[in-house]
Amino acid sequence: MQNDHPSNASPASRNPAQALSEQETFDLTPVSLWKEDYSGMKRLFDEWRAQGVVDLRAYLKEDLTRAQACARQIRVVDVNRRTLEWYEARDLEHLVANLDKVFRDDMIDTFIDELVQLWEGKQNFSSYTVNYTLGGKRLDIQLSGRIMPGSEESWDYILLAIENVTERETARKKLSRSENYARGLFEYSPISLWVEDFSQVKRLFDDLHRIGITDFRTFTDVHPEFVERCMQEIRVIDVNLQTLSMFAAPDKATLLSRLSDIFRDDMHHHFNEQLIELWNGNLFHQREVVNYSLTGDQLYVHLQFSVFPGHEDSWGLVLVALTDITARKKAEAYLEFLGKHDELTKLYNRAYMVDELNRLERKGPFPVSVIVADLNGLKEVNDELGHAAGDALLRRVGEVLGKAVERPGSVARTGGDEFAILLPATDERSCAALIEQIQKLVDLNNQFYSGITLSLSMGSVTAMPGERLEHVVQRADTLMYEAKRQYYASTPGLERRQPLD
Repeated sequence: MQNDHPSNASPASRNPAQALSEQETFDLTPVSLWKEDYSGMKRLFDEWRAQGVVDLRAYLKEDLTRAQACARQIRVVDVNRRTLEWYEARDLEHLVANLDKVFRDDMIDTFIDELVQLWEGKQNFSSYTVNYTLGGKRLDIQLSGRIMPGSEESWDYILLAIENVTERETARKKLSRSENYARGLFEYSPISLWVEDFSQVKRLFDDLHRIGITDFRTFTDVHPEFVERCMQEIRVIDVNLQTLSMFAAPDKATLLSRLSDIFRDDMHHHFNEQLIELWNGNLFHQREVVNYSLTGDQLYVHLQFSVFPGHEDSWGLVLVALTDITARKKAEAYLEFLGKHDELTKLYNRAYMVDELNRLERKGPFPVSVIVADLNGLKEVNDELGHAAGDALLRRVGEVLGKAVERPGSVARTGGDEFAILLPATDERSCAALIEQIQKLVDLNNQFYSGITLSLSMGSVTAMPGERLEHVVQRADTLMYEAKRQYYASTPGLERRQPLD
């Protein structure tokens, strides 16, 4: 792997009420994130396909230098702060210069697995593998990667999220070696462990069986108080230290006295599903739930429930393991955000706009107005002042349109300098008023920013029920280009742009 761009500096401190930028969100995400460019590997794959390679796994196993050739084609564009901390690197350059220390020994097979997933056309890939810090410490990791929207053909933007599961795997291995460490592992396990007594719940279930209840889900729908009764009958026998830390409890007594603060809101539904699992005889089950710390922080938790061997008839001893997956959920939310948004302007992207057009065409509400806008003079700014200046101008468009368009309307960047605004339940008069408001915001923006003048060419069309919105967008696009021709005609020296046929 090689470096493509230097890492951004740490964000400056700011008022907590201000929203974080995309780069700041990337840098502060509490799991390891890597932005990488796989375009060189994509070209290598294309060459191999042209040579007749069908079974990539067999091809790579035949000569492992081919897998190494794939690795050399990967370019690391950026990593976040957590990555540098985990891998003991001073900065991005230090990490990239020592990637041979990070990826070595027993990771070749899992790397081949990742390559095969991409070869088979998957947009997302994952693996469990081993990395090493620059200081030589082993890291057990869970890797998830995604080809980001817009890069499906080139693979020039791949986002990797890496979860460090070293502590969890270490604890699991130690537990399997000797029962003599059981108590120590319980107390110091890096996941939250609860030992509980469900015997009273089992007796309540037996009572229902005796009176002939067979459809437990329907029964709890009719009698939700039964679920509440079961929750009250559970006795917590013990919790470990990680539980106290995870739920911000000073001691076990405080935690046990405030369980209603931890298991609240939609936990009733999750617990009902657990009871259904038990009713159906599933003494081991797992699910994702939401709990709360004693400070009120929301915790996303992966719950594993198991009845201890020898207690299957009474449920008198149950182990509940809770893994805090809040960081993973935040990373997933970040990936989802990037899947629908333009990274530069923070507006929606073209993929979102296509989906929204299809939805509005099916469901409305009509009339639906469409505004197509184009940033005037971007090419000239890029040519004369550089792409950084052009990017700054595009961000200003994002500020203006993001401020002007409110829900249920939406605005997307659909191309390099092109934007589309979708306005459900908006007639021609309201659409014209919005265009006027946008122009006022553009004028205000130009007063605030000295130097480059922001200018938009816009065209709008209002659709009635039964019209194809795709055709409406094309008509609005034509009107926008007419406005753009008039702009260039009145601004000598600028290059005229024509719509594509």
